[in-house]
Formats: sequence, C-alpha cells, structure tokens
Amino acid sequence: MPMSDKLRWGVIATGHIARKFAAAVRMSETGRLVAVGSRSMASADAFADEFDIPHRHASYEALVTDEQVQAVYVATPHPMHAPSTMMAIKAGKAVLCEKPFAVNAVEARRVIAAARQAKLFLMEAMWSRFLPPIRKAAQLVKSGAIGEPRMIMADFGFRGRWEPDSRLLNANLAGGGLLDVGIYPISLAGMFFGPARAVAAQAHIGETKVDEQAGMVLKYDDGRLAVLATGVRTETPMEAWILGTEGKIHFHREWWRGNPLTVLAKGKDPETISPEVAENGFVYEVEEVGRCIAEGKKESDIMGLDETISIMETMDEIRRQVGLRYPFE
Repeated sequence: MPMSDKLRWGVIATGHIARKFAAAVRMSETGRLVAVGSRSMASADAFADEFDIPHRHASYEALVTDEQVQAVYVATPHPMHAPSTMMAIKAGKAVLCEKPFAVNAVEARRVIAAARQAKLFLMEAMWSRFLPPIRKAAQLVKSGAIGEPRMIMADFGFRGRWEPDSRLLNANLAGGGLLDVGIYPISLAGMFFGPARAVAAQAHIGETKVDEQAGMVLKYDDGRLAVLATGVRTETPMEAWILGTEGKIHFHREWWRGNPLTVLAKGKDPETISPEVAENGFVYEVEEVGRCIAEGKKESDIMGLDETISIMETMDEIRRQVGLRYPFE
C-alpha cells in the first residue's frame, strides 16, 4: 500500500506496550506512525527518535488534536484508558484502546456511546483475538470438529516480584490479576460462549488491596461453563482447553501468544496445528483496524463493542463478589 494511503497512527504514552505496538505498526501493511504524545517532551522525543516518528507532543491533548493523526492507540495505565479514549473521540479520531478497555462497565458504556454517536471507529486491543491459532480454533469449533463446545478451562497467572508501588500491585492504578491478565481467559470464553449469565468467584486480596490470585466459574446459555484462574503472585499452567461433545482443543502453554494448539477429536489421531505467527503479534490487530476503517466499519466483527461491555460487566461482578474496589471509584 502506498504510504499516502496508509492509516496514520498516533500513540498515547511511551511505555513497554506502546513500544510493542509501535514496532507492530512499522511491520504492518496498512498503517504508519506519524505522532506520539507523552506527559513530557523528553519522553516523547526519545520514543519518536526510536521509531522515526515525525510529530512528537508533550501532552496527550496535543496528540489527539494533531491534524495528521487519523487513529489513536491508547497505551496509558488502566485508569486513564477511558479518559484518554474519550478525549480522542471528542477530537474526532478513531481509537484502539489497550485492554482492559476501561476500569468498569459504566466507563465502557459511556465511551462506546460517545463513539457510536460520533460515528467513529473504536475497538478494544485484545490482541490475542486476532492471532492465527486463535482464529483457527474459532474455525474448528464452528465447523463442528469437536462437536458442541460445552466447557472452557483457561488460566493466565504469573508470580510477579513483590513491588507494592508497581503498576501490578498498586490499587490506585487498578492493579491486580483480573484486569491485567485475567481478562485474557475471560475474553477467550466470551469469544466462544457469548455473554456470561452467572458468575461465581473467589480471590485473595493482598495487603496492597488488589487481587493477587482469583478463581472464577462462569455460566453461559445452555449450561456451558468456563472454569478460569488468574494471578500476579501465583504462576498457573498458562494453558487453555475447549471441551466439546466430540473432542477437545488444547491451547499449549502461553496460549495467548499464538502458540500451537492440538485437536483431540474422538476417533482420530491428535493433530497439532502451528499456524505461522508474526514475530510481533500486535500486527494482526493493527491490520484489523486498518481493514475496518478502509471498509467504513465502526467496529470489528472479531472484537465487537457489545462484547467489550459484556466482558467489563463480568469483571465488575467478579470484583463485587470478591470485594475488590479501587480507591478512585
């Protein structure tokens, strides 16, 4: 695609995730980086120099009002996702907001309503949704390869360092396992089963008042279940299973990275499938946004806005049950 036709991206914030995204845009066929905004000019300049970005701004407000920017990637800490996205929408920009889309469903509904009213594209950056192995699993389930899917078992937990003021353990930054990594298995279950109809959850709330580990059972239509676990102080197997009436799909360790999957269908030999995955898996969500906007769509068919709201509602209920409330709410 000619450079003049590529979607012009601006990036809000300059941390690790922003760098991974910026590298993905440079790999993409549909996008190019034109601007970055940070809370300091020094940070914006350093990021812009690293990724050869022409426009750099010392505030998020300046970034979203940059006329060269068509789409904004929001990579701020969790509590700033909704305000940053809303600011970009008010400036007339399409937005890809890093997961979790917001801190709670109230915020999510407000932001999504604003984008729909403004007729602007908006999507949650659940990057694993777009990886080839995950898309392959969706095709297999739809084709009936394992019969009717009845249960999902999935987890994402790791033992992080004890740093009470860090993003992962700081309640003022919406730290803890649920919003940071628990959203991955919750989103996986929602992808295959739709909105959760009932929730049962338990968690350990540590001394910094965030969820250090949690277990959840979600119930869906027709009695389907998801048995999920997460944590930032407990390492889990990091695997996922889709269990069907005629077989099962096993996502190997660190499944959210696009690692291989094995299909174990009744009456057939196990088949391990390893679709080729780009070195930087964020490139697939970049291409999805570029494709959608080129086609005039306002949201993705793969990661739709109603599903984003449903996921936030599920996490709200989990937090209610385990007594997890952030100081700023």
